[in-house]
Amino acid sequence: MMPDVNRERTVGGWTGVVTARPRLTLLLALLFTALAVVAGSGVADRLSGGGWEAPDSESSYATKALEERFPASQPNLVLLVDSRGAGVDSPQVAAAGRELARRLAADASIAGVTSYWSTGAPGLRAKDHGEAMIAARIVGGDDAVGAAVERIAPEYRGVRGPVDVRIGGVAAVRHELQSTIEDDLVRAEMIALPVTLVLLVMVFGSAVAALLPLGVGIIAILGTNAVLRGITTFTDVSLFAQSLTTVLGLGLGIDYALFIVRRFREELADRGDPLQAVGATLRTAGRTVLFSALTVAAALAAMLVFPQYFLRSFAYAGIAVVLLAAAAALIVLPAALLLLGHRVNALDLRRLWRRRRASATEPREPGAGYAGLARLVMRRAPLFAIGATAGLLLLGLPFLQIQFGTADDRQLPAGAESHAVQQHIREAFPGNPGGGITVLAEGSPSRGALAGYAGRLAALPGVVRVDGPFTAPDGGAAYLTVLPGTEAVDTATQDLVGAIRAVDAQFKTSATGQAAVLVDAQKAIADRLPWAVGMIAVVTLLLVFLLTGSVVIPLQAVLLNALSLTAMFGAVVWVFQDGHLSGLLGFTATGSIETTLPVLMFCLAFGLSMDYGVFLLSRIKEEYDRSGDHQGAIVFGVRRTGGLITAAAVILAVVMVAIGTSRVANTKMLGLGIALAVLMDAMVVRTLLVPAVMKLTGRATWWAPPAIRRFHDRFGISEGGGGVEQDTARAPQRDQERDPESVR
Repeated sequence: MMPDVNRERTVGGWTGVVTARPRLTLLLALLFTALAVVAGSGVADRLSGGGWEAPDSESSYATKALEERFPASQPNLVLLVDSRGAGVDSPQVAAAGRELARRLAADASIAGVTSYWSTGAPGLRAKDHGEAMIAARIVGGDDAVGAAVERIAPEYRGVRGPVDVRIGGVAAVRHELQSTIEDDLVRAEMIALPVTLVLLVMVFGSAVAALLPLGVGIIAILGTNAVLRGITTFTDVSLFAQSLTTVLGLGLGIDYALFIVRRFREELADRGDPLQAVGATLRTAGRTVLFSALTVAAALAAMLVFPQYFLRSFAYAGIAVVLLAAAAALIVLPAALLLLGHRVNALDLRRLWRRRRASATEPREPGAGYAGLARLVMRRAPLFAIGATAGLLLLGLPFLQIQFGTADDRQLPAGAESHAVQQHIREAFPGNPGGGITVLAEGSPSRGALAGYAGRLAALPGVVRVDGPFTAPDGGAAYLTVLPGTEAVDTATQDLVGAIRAVDAQFKTSATGQAAVLVDAQKAIADRLPWAVGMIAVVTLLLVFLLTGSVVIPLQAVLLNALSLTAMFGAVVWVFQDGHLSGLLGFTATGSIETTLPVLMFCLAFGLSMDYGVFLLSRIKEEYDRSGDHQGAIVFGVRRTGGLITAAAVILAVVMVAIGTSRVANTKMLGLGIALAVLMDAMVVRTLLVPAVMKLTGRATWWAPPAIRRFHDRFGISEGGGGVEQDTARAPQRDQERDPESVR
């Protein structure tokens, strides 16, 4: 068949590139996906369970130095030995305890074994004398430690002669955390994928169209797993990052594909030619997707300014998955749409329902309900603006009472062995085990100087006792353990860290422990938070300006986006810190929120909110450029995107809720919190606040100084970039959609 030369001449630019060889494009996408499956295999086994501490802080330095010089001071494995009623001091139990400790010390991966039976330390014996602990240090990196736990635990767990042994400690917690997250992630995917497919069929009607967004999401997820696998060869990556990969891969992949497929079907209905429809779609919706992806990526990239690899890991995963989702939507999806053409509407599962409705009543115009809501909101703009703002701020009030803490075993479900062991140690053993503040003394401190320093530490308010000093064989260093009378990471214990660091000494000192790690992590976040927020704000303001040409709309977008997050932060404190609904949701409340999680949730939720904001603003700007009618453009934008944004938000919320079914509390918090933020943004901010605020600001919404306006005319990009042919082709239909009441 001879090529249609005239038809080919109408296509150029990016459209010409991505539609030149559509079958080859799809073949390359399939090859990329297959390679990604291979490259990303085993990524979960290479992810790490920590990353909350600030690596350049005093506590991190002290922890590393203690691990090297005093392994026994930093145990990460605990054998909880139950005497089964005989008492830990009975001869048979004591002999069994010593034998367990001896066997453990002989293991090549173990260093620094200590036990109640070797030291007689009261902190290693339960208050009722029925249980005692053996503590040890597993040496090596996270992978080696995890492998050692998996090997050691079965050898010691269970009935061993006269005693019963359970496994705990940080290493056991992290190992159980990793396996739990992996299992939960598989279950979440099994829940999210079929439910998402059903929702997509309901949105599109066509089963063919419904499968396209899932394909984009799967490409993004598999590609990001391969990227993370590569990054783990250079740096640590948190195991929680894989959950974000699934969430954003499905969520954003579906969002972008929804927007492009929806616009393609509109253009196809108007133009009839698939190639022209793809071109118009890429000139309009494609540009919006690109801007949205850049905005979300910028919000997630802000986490790179923080030193904790827990946060940096989400930046790695987030940037990769956003860019891959956008690439799949802008390269692979257009090729598929071109090949499908009108068959994109095939297998319309709503046909029978529409026929029954058509025979009974006149069909309602698409988006009419959202258009009516927009008109109502603008007629009562002050009422809706004040009411919605006040409601969101009220929902956010609990966040003012937030208490920050560290992640521990209580992330795991109550039935998890390591959680049960650690909780029992907290309740049944004296001296707040695990809550001590360890102080490293360096510079060959003398016995007298150490004794005087220990005395000054013991005199501090809130100190129960000071254990040590314990001196290295070469006399070059020593350490002391300060046991507070308060909980491990509460405010009083954090204040005690500052008091300890302020005590004068004749030698170099550095403090670590849970409270010290928390204090240093909070300082690291506080120091860099303004940079992260500033980065997000500047990039968002610039991108929205380039999209709209207004200096007012970017400010509105940033402020309204931030406002949409208040309900999420209030719910996080009310539910996960204060423990409301903990029984229903199945988690253990600790009275605090892990320090890095609010930062992560802010960056993620802000980026996703801007995603929907860009979709709405782009259609409003497109109509305003065509008609010059401010209120009519608002109605048009809400009509055209209201159902799309709501559908995308519901689908993303389903994915987030599936992640929220995790048995790990922090993952549950992330999933349910982001789901709430997305729904509030789509159903309150985009449908109520944006129309109300834009009505109140009137035509001033589009204002920009002349110099900045000229800059936008030269460099700005908007969804109206299709040219005169595109605008005139759609003008009659758009004139019908304008709000008669808004024309002045």
